[in-house]
Amino acid sequence: MATLLHLDSSLWPESASASRSVTAAFRTAWEEQHPDGTVIYRDLDADPVPHLDALTASAGFADPADHTPEQAAAFAARLKLIEELENADAVLIGAPMYNFTVPSTLKTWLDQVVLMGRTAAAEDSSTKGVPVYVVASRGGSYAPGTPREGYEYVQNFLQAILGDMLGMEVDFIVPELTLAHSNPAMAELIPLAEASKVRAHEDAVSKGKTAALSAAA
Repeated sequence: MATLLHLDSSLWPESASASRSVTAAFRTAWEEQHPDGTVIYRDLDADPVPHLDALTASAGFADPADHTPEQAAAFAARLKLIEELENADAVLIGAPMYNFTVPSTLKTWLDQVVLMGRTAAAEDSSTKGVPVYVVASRGGSYAPGTPREGYEYVQNFLQAILGDMLGMEVDFIVPELTLAHSNPAMAELIPLAEASKVRAHEDAVSKGKTAALSAAA
């Protein structure tokens, strides 16, 4: 049975969130192909995972047989997140840009699932080759050639973590200029914002179907 791991990290509900509306379109397309499939959903804003602390981090570098009771309990919670990632046939992440980078809740989840010698920095990473689709929404445009290109720390960061460290196959869907309707200074960009929104939803549906078919193959 196919499994999709779906993470959202936007502060806003779907009706007001560009990333949530696009991840919802992807998930719907995936579920239509896999009506009996499993979706593991984590809303990192409503139910954030705990920050990685010294106890949990130290447990990741120790032999489980040597764990203290406190380390064992802390590592069990981390291990659950790691196994959700490892067992997924595809991963879907909503990653809106906040202050040039990802929400802190998403960074916290990444800190928990990046485990040296298992998911990361391993010759044969346990997450190698798993497709991950990232909806990287942003209020403006940070595309190559734009004035703010150098401030793009979402795609670059997530490619480094998910692709380079975890060995996953990263695919981005980028709805941009999402503030055009609410920022008078961006009013002339509304047509471009609308076109980006339509494109992102079309990409989500197409890639959701592709991810489902790949899992079934």
